[in-house]
Amino acid sequence: MPIINEISLSKDLIKYPSITPIDAGIMKFLSKKLNSLGFKCKILEFKKGKGKPIKNLYARIGSKQPNLCYAGHTDVVPPGDYNSWTVNPFKPQIKKGHLIGRGANDMKSSIACFVSAVSIYLKNNKKFNGSISLLITGDEEGYATNGTKKVVEFLKKKKEKINFCIVGEPTNPKRLGEMIKIGRRGSLTGELQIFGSQGHVAYPQLSNNPINTLVKICSELKNKKLDKGNKNFQPSNLEFTSINVDNKAHNVIPATAKTRFNIRYNNIQTSIKLKKKINAIIKKLAKKNKCKYKIDYLESGESFLTKPGRDIHLAKKIIKKVTKINPIFSTTGGTSDARFIKNIAPCLEFGLVNKTMHKVDECVSLRDLKNLKKIYLNFLQEYFK
Repeated sequence: MPIINEISLSKDLIKYPSITPIDAGIMKFLSKKLNSLGFKCKILEFKKGKGKPIKNLYARIGSKQPNLCYAGHTDVVPPGDYNSWTVNPFKPQIKKGHLIGRGANDMKSSIACFVSAVSIYLKNNKKFNGSISLLITGDEEGYATNGTKKVVEFLKKKKEKINFCIVGEPTNPKRLGEMIKIGRRGSLTGELQIFGSQGHVAYPQLSNNPINTLVKICSELKNKKLDKGNKNFQPSNLEFTSINVDNKAHNVIPATAKTRFNIRYNNIQTSIKLKKKINAIIKKLAKKNKCKYKIDYLESGESFLTKPGRDIHLAKKIIKKVTKINPIFSTTGGTSDARFIKNIAPCLEFGLVNKTMHKVDECVSLRDLKNLKKIYLNFLQEYFK
């Protein structure tokens, strides 16, 4: 049974330019690594709706329960201007005790740490009472329609049971050990179009400027307090992300005006409740100003909270032991694939420090890699006792 080094594997994974939704051969490479440890691997490719076909991986060793799963993603965001990096983002280098490369932080190195931990655990525990699995997607940074969501549906159809899942997203703001994510806010995007009537700016009474109505709607939506939050979540928040009129003439009142907004919401709300509130405001103001409208929504995931139980408290104890930091439970940040996994298994999120994610010279300290591997290994040892 080979021992896999977390730094070497991190480098190998970073070398694949797997910019979402491109696979670049990384799933096949990772499958071979896991095959060498005795895992049975299945590459699952899905294509539906927006985007290109996505390769995902589900690997498992053992046939007994409990089944402890690790979830992560191999896709990365574009590196931007290569000349802004101190290294080629897909030719990782170590400088001043840090591994630099796209995906070093988010989140190829976390995958490497878990695989390394598993290789050590299996070498010392050839027979253990349970199963270990990995759910790896190539569609976390993209539309997320053909990734973890589809793998979860596949596992449900196959009646594949997962008892607990660790999602390896970078969760710590500044130091490894600060934060465990036990839930996430929901995300709802709205695209609103207001229809008025075109006309000459000198004769505004002969037309109906949709911008005026749109501004009133934006103002009321932004000023409406959705809730005060609760002990686990901050208040829900609506932010406008664009306003577009596409009017190239200075002396013409446009016929249409558009806006886009996103709401990050807590578990007081649901997407259905929010849409009802928003629709009521839009309908009232559009009618008052004699405009027609069109509103479309995109739901990225509902808010959820995993009540801390034995396994989450076990993780907290181990993290504190290794890092000497007592981690807090949090629900802050954006969305993650935990929003899909929570439908089939309780889960927590814990990974690396996230302060360089998606940035130029994305990096991770070698010390953090060593300690994250140790945390994952200790959890495996305690979980299967």
